[in-house]
Amino acid sequence: MASIVHREHIQLSGLLQQHLPFARAECQALPDEPALRLFLLNHDFPQHTLTAEQMDAVLNYPAYWAFCWASGQVLARLLREQPDRVRGRRVLDFGSGSGVAGIAAALQGATEVVACDIDPDALAATAANAELNEVSIELRDCFETCEGHFDTILVADVLYDRDNLPWLDRLADRAEQVLVADSRIRDFAHPRYQKLGEWQSNTLPDLDESPEFRRVSIYAS
Repeated sequence: MASIVHREHIQLSGLLQQHLPFARAECQALPDEPALRLFLLNHDFPQHTLTAEQMDAVLNYPAYWAFCWASGQVLARLLREQPDRVRGRRVLDFGSGSGVAGIAAALQGATEVVACDIDPDALAATAANAELNEVSIELRDCFETCEGHFDTILVADVLYDRDNLPWLDRLADRAEQVLVADSRIRDFAHPRYQKLGEWQSNTLPDLDESPEFRRVSIYAS
């Protein structure tokens, strides 16, 4: 395991440092799910003292995969508390980022997990994090290549862009159940989804986000 951590730390840190010279990937246990570990941006990354040039680099290369967003942590917690939502099922982690939702599903007994993300660095991170947690996940870089029917589709923190809202119908057409975790859009109304509840969490590393973004809602189709 030590060799895996070292190898993936070097690989993912290299991806970050192409754009962010002070960044590195660190193996971190999730506060809400300590049994699940991810390679994430180092806690001491100097986000409050970045130069204008470094800030431009951050904006031009938003390494979403280097964070475990609050929605991802909450969705992983829900799957631990309600494992029957994924156990024995074929699962898609849509917009996988770090892969936290798909990994959580695999840990709870999903028979097959596919992670889909258009960012190749996110897929590299998902692969590294899956190996770190000793689970198997298939990788896809396009939704159209995710063939067949899925029993459950997991969607964590994808609705930050309202242009992604039309995906709600497309995903519901492909699965018996879609679980959407989001902290950006409050009480969106969609006839095919119902709200399961709200949970508190935070992004890791902590971005000192406002309280409203620490409140995560989960919706189910």
